[in-house]
Amino acid sequence: MTLIVALEAGPLSLITHRKDNAAAEACRAWLASRIAAGSQIVVPAIADYEVRRELIRAGKTAGISRLDEFLRAAPDRYLPPTSATFQKAAELWAQVRNEGMPTAGNEALDADVLFAAQLLTSKFAPETLVVATTNPKHIGLFLNAREWRSIR
Repeated sequence: MTLIVALEAGPLSLITHRKDNAAAEACRAWLASRIAAGSQIVVPAIADYEVRRELIRAGKTAGISRLDEFLRAAPDRYLPPTSATFQKAAELWAQVRNEGMPTAGNEALDADVLFAAQLLTSKFAPETLVVATTNPKHIGLFLNAREWRSIR
């Protein structure tokens, strides 16, 4: 069974940094080890959006180029949203509020539920997925989410 590693915005942002950033280098080395081990790396569109909007705002064109290059490096790496994504996200949003565990404010779009919904409505079986993140608390309500360094 192939492990599917879904990159959340935190690790995805790290891999777009310059080469002189120690945390970014550590993340890139970790990512290379996952790929070498046969893991499939996927990036839900909402994670791309979160990283890309900040790169654009900050005028970091080299970072945008690194992000684009990474997304093009493997077929099916970029996971686009579907209508089912948004329907599932609405269900998840309501579910966590009804359980008293919202992942964002009531007026927020809530990227965490969109991220989870993209994966839950994808072709990947949940038992094959692990979300690589810098903060597993919110995504962990829906999927197996771990701090990226701990995924081996």
